[in-house]
Amino acid sequence: MRIIRHQDEAGQICYSAQQSDGVALRIDGEIFGKYEVTNTVSQVVKLLAPIAPAAIWCIGLNYRRHAEETGIPLPEFPVVFAKGPNSVQNPEDPILVPTRLKSDEVDYEGELVVVIGKTCKNVSRQFALDYVFGYCCGNDVSARDWQLKKGGSQWCRGKTFDTFAPLGPCITTKDEIPNPNNLRLQTILNHEVVQDGNTNDMIFDVPSLIEFLSGSTTLVPGTLIFTGTPPGVGMAQRPPRWLKPGETVTVVIETIGALNNPVGVEPAN
Repeated sequence: MRIIRHQDEAGQICYSAQQSDGVALRIDGEIFGKYEVTNTVSQVVKLLAPIAPAAIWCIGLNYRRHAEETGIPLPEFPVVFAKGPNSVQNPEDPILVPTRLKSDEVDYEGELVVVIGKTCKNVSRQFALDYVFGYCCGNDVSARDWQLKKGGSQWCRGKTFDTFAPLGPCITTKDEIPNPNNLRLQTILNHEVVQDGNTNDMIFDVPSLIEFLSGSTTLVPGTLIFTGTPPGVGMAQRPPRWLKPGETVTVVIETIGALNNPVGVEPAN
């Protein structure tokens, strides 16, 4: 099932199940509890990020070919950083290049995002997928200058500006994706495919990531896991290819769909 989050004609925020013909049927109840798909057709006035996350955990250098293009040795353990909920952006809304903390090196990173659906702690990889609600497309937008040069040796400053975590277009529930580590993932910049990989290239697969992140740590429903990006990021191009206002970035993952965002500029205060 493809679940979307949207505003209706009354301005209310709703969840609906998107049908194969594009019709959206209203969902009643709690997404991470008891819910049902009704026969009521929803009016989707504005498509929103499919979840307002409780937390956002991200994994760096998790594709072998991406690690190779950066020249960094394969990590022994998952490389973990966080994004703030403020960074979430809706489908079709702009990624804003920062102006107050100015960046000239804003990059794209198309990623598979895991949505945790049940509280978990100290989960073994054998049972890890039991705690997954579904999956969506994500873009781990990164200001490389703030990430690598001006962030005090931590990645979070360059990763968590407003609009730096576009999500969507839906959550595809886990029953439709029995193996999250066999999905084609592409990022398209201005109609050109710049990333073309498969989640089978992950160094740490999805069950391993859930096992690691839940170790001595509670993951609550609504927690997101950005699972890393395949090769082809702008930083690795020669010369580097940074996002510019007026461009468009699309992340496409099979069985999930396409997440599309234009690029703009942070308004001056």
